[in-house]
Amino acid sequence: MKQIQDYQLIETHLLEPHSGAAFIVRKHQILRVIDVEGQQVVDLVSYSHQNHREYLSSPRTMDFNSKIYFTKGDVLYSDQSNPMWTITNDTVGKHCFLFAPCDQRMFEITYEVTEPHPNCFDNLSGSLSQFGIQPAQIFVPINIFMHAWVANTGEIDIRPPISKSGDFVDLRAEADLIVGISACSAYKSNNFTFSQIRLEIYSRKV
Repeated sequence: MKQIQDYQLIETHLLEPHSGAAFIVRKHQILRVIDVEGQQVVDLVSYSHQNHREYLSSPRTMDFNSKIYFTKGDVLYSDQSNPMWTITNDTVGKHCFLFAPCDQRMFEITYEVTEPHPNCFDNLSGSLSQFGIQPAQIFVPINIFMHAWVANTGEIDIRPPISKSGDFVDLRAEADLIVGISACSAYKSNNFTFSQIRLEIYSRKV
């Protein structure tokens, strides 16, 4: 896999299917999100390490970039209009910022599931609780690897992800951030299969 010039790997996380994690990424570090087997969507939220009320914002990011799909070169903004991430590398080329994290009610309404089901909201809220982030603070994540198609009339069709085994996206932190990530459990988003996600954090070489 392509290495990041002038950076060194300092931390790794392996998310099993239907699981989540939370950790700190410092300013100028790079978070690499890798789709291990392909077609696995990832939900990512983040918060200012100094002010937990400042969060990664879908409407601000779409507003300032004038688009709904994101790729290399795009900046992701907070609700206070501060840059949080810059996408520095991307082997897929299309990620969206449209959907709330799946939760139990979504499975009940969309898929008519009647029993408890793993979901991104529970993964994120459980993982982020160690940093004092409350469930009510979890908003729209960036939907990494999700393949959403939007018609001119406004209908949205969630199609199988175009990511293949080993595809990745690199996100450079523009501030010290608390990060929550979930391997999505929504059936249609992941083409009805679920697999691992590998996370790598890189820091500049001294």
